[in-house]
Amino acid sequence: MTVDLPQRPTPTDPSSSATRSLSSERARDELATALRRSLGVPHEAKHRRGPGELVVDTSSLRRAEYSTDASNYRVVPDVVVFPRSVDEAQAVLEVAREHAVPVTSRGAGTSCAGNSVGPGIVVDFSRHVNAVLDVDPEARTARVEPGVVMSTLQKAAAPHGLRFGPDPSTQNRATLGGMIGNNACGPHAVAYGRTADNVVELDVVDGRGRRFTAGAGDASFAAVPGLADLVRADMALIRTELGRFGRQVSGYSLEHLLPERGSDLAKMLVGTEGTLVTVLGATVNLVPVAGAPTLVVLGYPDMAEAADAVPALLEHHPLAIEGLDARLVDVVRRAKGADTVPALPPGGGWLMVEVGGETADLAMARAREIVAASGTSATRILPAGPEASAMWQIRADGAGLAGRTPAGEQAWPGWEDSAVPPAQLGAYLRDLEALMTQYGVDGLPYGHFGDGCVHLRLDIPLETSGSVLRTFMTDAAMLVAKYGGSLSGEHGDGRARSELLPVMYSPSAIAAFEGVKDLFDPRDLLNPGVLVRPNPLDVDLRRPQAAPVLAKPKAYREPIGFAFPHDHGDFTQAVHRCVGVGKCRADTSASGGFMCPSYLATKDEKDVTRGRARVLQEMINGSLVTGGWRAPEVHDALDLCLSCKACSSDCPAGVDMAQYKSEVLHRAYKNRVRPVTHYVLGWLPRWLRVVSMAPRLVNKVLSNRAIAKAVLWSGGMDPRRQMLPFAEIPFRTWYRRGGASDGVPVEVASERRVPDARSGGARTDAPERPRVVLWADSFSDGLAPDVPRAALQVLDAAGYDVVVPGQDACCGLTWITTGQLDGARKRLENLLQVLGPFAVNGLPIVGLEPSCTAVLRSDLLDLFPDDPRAQAVAAATRTLAELLTDPATAPDAASGWKVPDLSDVTAVVQPHCHQHSVMGFQADERLLREGGADIQVLAGCCGLAGNWGMEKGHYETSVAVAERALLPALRDLPSRGSDDGERVYLADGFSCRTQASDLADVQGKALAQLLAERL
Repeated sequence: MTVDLPQRPTPTDPSSSATRSLSSERARDELATALRRSLGVPHEAKHRRGPGELVVDTSSLRRAEYSTDASNYRVVPDVVVFPRSVDEAQAVLEVAREHAVPVTSRGAGTSCAGNSVGPGIVVDFSRHVNAVLDVDPEARTARVEPGVVMSTLQKAAAPHGLRFGPDPSTQNRATLGGMIGNNACGPHAVAYGRTADNVVELDVVDGRGRRFTAGAGDASFAAVPGLADLVRADMALIRTELGRFGRQVSGYSLEHLLPERGSDLAKMLVGTEGTLVTVLGATVNLVPVAGAPTLVVLGYPDMAEAADAVPALLEHHPLAIEGLDARLVDVVRRAKGADTVPALPPGGGWLMVEVGGETADLAMARAREIVAASGTSATRILPAGPEASAMWQIRADGAGLAGRTPAGEQAWPGWEDSAVPPAQLGAYLRDLEALMTQYGVDGLPYGHFGDGCVHLRLDIPLETSGSVLRTFMTDAAMLVAKYGGSLSGEHGDGRARSELLPVMYSPSAIAAFEGVKDLFDPRDLLNPGVLVRPNPLDVDLRRPQAAPVLAKPKAYREPIGFAFPHDHGDFTQAVHRCVGVGKCRADTSASGGFMCPSYLATKDEKDVTRGRARVLQEMINGSLVTGGWRAPEVHDALDLCLSCKACSSDCPAGVDMAQYKSEVLHRAYKNRVRPVTHYVLGWLPRWLRVVSMAPRLVNKVLSNRAIAKAVLWSGGMDPRRQMLPFAEIPFRTWYRRGGASDGVPVEVASERRVPDARSGGARTDAPERPRVVLWADSFSDGLAPDVPRAALQVLDAAGYDVVVPGQDACCGLTWITTGQLDGARKRLENLLQVLGPFAVNGLPIVGLEPSCTAVLRSDLLDLFPDDPRAQAVAAATRTLAELLTDPATAPDAASGWKVPDLSDVTAVVQPHCHQHSVMGFQADERLLREGGADIQVLAGCCGLAGNWGMEKGHYETSVAVAERALLPALRDLPSRGSDDGERVYLADGFSCRTQASDLADVQGKALAQLLAERL
């Protein structure tokens, strides 16, 4: 089949998005003034003054954040508007029509096809127009505003035993408006249908300014003169080309306008991607929550054979049939750890088949029916529980995890959403694999196999141009058309596939789409360049415009900053890890997630990992954010990044914004004067050594609140903070003195463990015991010496021969967080000299401060990527709980060690963000539960985050973050547990304990202290 596709436009071509944008800053200002006047904010400042303050924003920072979505495309808007009500949204649309300016509606911005970016005005409904207006359990319906997040609707419907049927993997951040725009589906569309099948009515405004309610029946046609005539004229075409199978969502779904389908205008408008109307509200159907959901996992030799089994399974009416490739599962194991993947039946590809029933027995019987019909002996049945949840989490993270090929290369969307009738799926997958081989590209296929929908991102070389993308997409479109399929199965066509619609549809069908567009939006103001009169698919690509920024340019012998080994040493590749799936916008704390604390406090795209990544990408592009590493937009975007590192583990694409922030600060201030906090807090270990010469005097002076406030203010810190009390006797000083304070011996160990001050080690006149190194970081040594003292007691009682290095071994954490990477490298070089010999000789190194321990397990490797000592230290470093619970290092039976009795302990436990992100908290939780403690493990940051929460300008956000979990839990702690038991706030992180002390006057304990007290 030969299809003539439009040529790439020249800069003067009216279809180019560049010409649809306003031509000057003056024109933007005039538009913004008109918008502000219309919204009743005529005196709003031109530039941002604080988080989320502007309703109408033309700043380059804001435009950078909204220049792209989860797609390959970059279109810079002229203005971003945050309407505070439906009426304000309508007013925005009126101004757009008056000024003939394009409008693009946006929810969570997770569109993979470029559906939610555009020139002119971008309207973000997610910030304010986001309410569930009503849930009617009798009618099983709900009324919602377009910006409501789908999971919010699910929570509102759950008390009535109801839910919205379609559930895309992005449901904890995707908005109903976006789902309506793309006709989203999700795994359970097999049972409940697409979004279109669950919409009753839509409150809309079209491109002509007509506001009406779209529903079913011929009466809806009256709002759009000419629509009924178009349907009558094209009835035969609509019946033969459209609605041929469930996941045919490409183009306009005109089949819903047929009389035999109810003449349903609301359903037809679903999936039109904002090109015909702007949705202001919706009434949707709800369905009963399935009882006793049970997951059947079926293994096959490969994905194609798994797909061959689907038609037989559909006869048993499952709730979902999902496909997973072995390569994707391997990526999950590498990225998240082997224990995150449940035991799977043998195979190279799997089907996840969910069934339900009124009782668990009935669901199990249906599961056995699925097994009998599967055609494979590699089966496993998982009732609802942790393992089934883990399987669904693999599927939910697919969009991000599949952003990297098995070889670790960046993979891109574009052909991520094709669909064919399920009976054709196996053959289609085989031909698609052959096409990938022909082009030499790779990816991780998965998807909604019960609907014939395949998700696939490919490592097409977009770094230089879109030429390979264009040819592959064209060939792939012809392949899917051969099988009677659809270019898109649920993501919409957007900028990625609209140009290819003539491959799938006849010229008459394309003409019908154009006729519909002219009826609703004749001036092409609503999401132009999409579906009708589309831009070429290789125009406005984001990645080719970003030049490489290498960590190791030839002109330098040493790395400038971090090595970024997972991104070929290229900062550009690193920041383009963000593919925009937007998990950082979701509140994942219920499932133990920590990302993204500042966004959860402010709800501002500026303060989310994705928004920051987009600004960094624009910095590299250099056309919108023009100031390079020192650009104000960059530092504004990074200002409220806590450097918590949660994104490094919680983001499925592996974005590490803490590392990117350090790199930016390093390059921005290299050989320049820095902010005062970089010298005060960034050099804290250096000042601790100075203070250690007269700690009592310093503490006495700073106990005067007026003096303390003056010191805080002059040091760039918020004067509402408390000064840190310095240790009168640092731990290593105490240890060198033989474990004595003021000349009075302190009993911390048995006779055989009296330390030898000359060697900094232990005497060996006792029976051989396993040796471990207790590393006292700068914080533990100079600010919290009771923690390493307690750890020494615990390790001794557990039967270890403890070595405490006599030399200082600072990890450079505060130098890293303030972007002083040269200084950090110097301190880590010294640390390698101190700890390296122990690690190389196989001794475990026990870290106590989680953030410092995390440096040795992560940042050390990026700062010394080729140093075998760094590899050895990273491999040897353990938390206390890891050492005590890992079979390879745990105390042997001869030691008589067992976890002390903690059965009377009720604890609020705050895992440190860096521990959650780098080491994990599982070992600590396992140890506490083994001791019998009643624990409430918090998810999310405490809000202090080291130096960040101390700095001026961060206090309010720091408190807001703490209010999400920490402070409510501490207020509730006195009411928990028994009256005669111990209630404790448990936190290994010095920052976490400081935040609790500062904001709630609660003194926390480290795990080592709790265990030592119970020995």
